[in-house]
Amino acid sequence: MLQGDPGDGKSTFMIELAALLSTGRTLPDGTKGKKPINIIYQCSEDNPEDTIKPRLQQAQADSDRIFFFSNGDGLTLDDDRLEDAITKLDVKLIIFDPIQSFIPAGSDMLNAVKMRTVMSKLAKTAEKCKCAVVLIGHLTKDASGKSIYRMLGSIDIVALARSVLMISRNADNPEIRVVSQIKNNLGPQGVNIYFELSKKDGFIWRSGAGGKKAFPTVLEHAKQVILKMIREGDVKATTALAEMKSLGISERTARTALKELNVKSYRNGNAWYWHLPSAKDDMNTSHKEE
Repeated sequence: MLQGDPGDGKSTFMIELAALLSTGRTLPDGTKGKKPINIIYQCSEDNPEDTIKPRLQQAQADSDRIFFFSNGDGLTLDDDRLEDAITKLDVKLIIFDPIQSFIPAGSDMLNAVKMRTVMSKLAKTAEKCKCAVVLIGHLTKDASGKSIYRMLGSIDIVALARSVLMISRNADNPEIRVVSQIKNNLGPQGVNIYFELSKKDGFIWRSGAGGKKAFPTVLEHAKQVILKMIREGDVKATTALAEMKSLGISERTARTALKELNVKSYRNGNAWYWHLPSAKDDMNTSHKEE
């Protein structure tokens, strides 16, 4: 389960995460990328063609690995077509956004018996197909109780979920979102993940240490990424910038980080490259990158 108040970035977070998973890139908690996976993304509130796909492309997703059922197909959480689609497409993750739009006809989210039946069938399909499922849910307006009880519908929905994540806004900076785990039946409690929804730069992953520890600024994160890339050898500027963009680092921030790290640029053929000079290096022939 992924839950949060309207406008806090639940769908945006999942689109960015799906993009990373579809390409096998490093995850926001620092977990090294693995084999790219196929994903089914079902969003009833936005059209795939004019909204979801462009946002996935902007997040550098592999569009060939992300699939959609037509909204007119009437897909539900207990749909028999799910298992067939997951198997044929070799899907390892399916996302329902939001859960309310995929409740079977005749069911009621407040009916514990019916929802437990629906959720149990979905869980069995996921287990059989070895496929993860993410259900995105809105919260009630009552913020006085525990977060885990604010999910719309029966508590049985949350009870059957193995992990529940909550997106909330940072009290000191509302553009910063905190993704925290409020329930976990699978292992140790996960560390907090941070991202920023900036009016100026859009979506930006923010590195976080979890708990009350401070997390690096976007510029510090950019420096870490550049140093990691460049210490393995000179890198092509366009390739490096594309990789940084996929991590939520804007070109402007990347340029500032390059300047502060004293990274040099040089041209080789039609391409520009970044070079980290050593103490013995003489880069008098370097030029400013165009």
